[in-house]
Amino acid sequence: MKRPAFVLLVLAALFLAAALFGGDTHSRTSGGGDARTPVVAELFTSEGCSSCPPADLLLQKFDAQPIPGAQLIVLSEHVDYWNHIGWTDPYSSSAYSERQSAYGKRFQLDSVYTPQLVVDGSNEVVGSDSSQARKAFNQAVTAEKVPIRISAAILESNVVKAHVETGPLPARPGKADIVFVVALNHAESQVAGGENSGRRLTHVAVVRSLTKVGSIDAGQSFAQDVSVKIEKGIDPAELRVIAFLQEPGPGKILGASREKLSH
Repeated sequence: MKRPAFVLLVLAALFLAAALFGGDTHSRTSGGGDARTPVVAELFTSEGCSSCPPADLLLQKFDAQPIPGAQLIVLSEHVDYWNHIGWTDPYSSSAYSERQSAYGKRFQLDSVYTPQLVVDGSNEVVGSDSSQARKAFNQAVTAEKVPIRISAAILESNVVKAHVETGPLPARPGKADIVFVVALNHAESQVAGGENSGRRLTHVAVVRSLTKVGSIDAGQSFAQDVSVKIEKGIDPAELRVIAFLQEPGPGKILGASREKLSH
């Protein structure tokens, strides 16, 4: 038998989900009414890596939502460890390299590599391998997710502000971080050095800020205004915001949502 306390927790989660999402326990796609399970796909890539452009293009295809029942929330995280071979990736950051290294330890890899696709913090595949990526997506879409909602997302000067709400965290894992992400919808570079010299590269959902904005324990919810600084001069129409719940580590992603900015 289920314990009464657990039953009450489940009922509370469903009640809050109904309040947040009109009775739907899954996040919805940005422009449709059909319920889809959010699945976060993090691509670790670099403009200095000759194997990465096919993965960058594949991520753009995944952003078009080709997986039935899944809302793919794609993120392009440009690492900086390729910058020494003749081209400094303008979108790279040591923070994304460190995040990938943490995943490498989680997956017990001998070393990190690009392009690498991490799905819901639970599986990793070669970023240009469409077949393996789709297999990971189809597995991830069956998981129950904590509902998350982003509202009132705006850009003021160079500060992105939004309100983030989540449903209650289940008894397991017992603790989770709330991560808030700001990403460019589209980016391009004319590469002048390194392995991709002479190529014009395009990217989707290029992460410009990835910030832990809080944490919750089992049974708790999160409801808070958040704000992060980004570089100046960006049109809000060119941005998207993402929020997700993730086990510390980084570990498994337990829920996610994506929204456009209000103009």
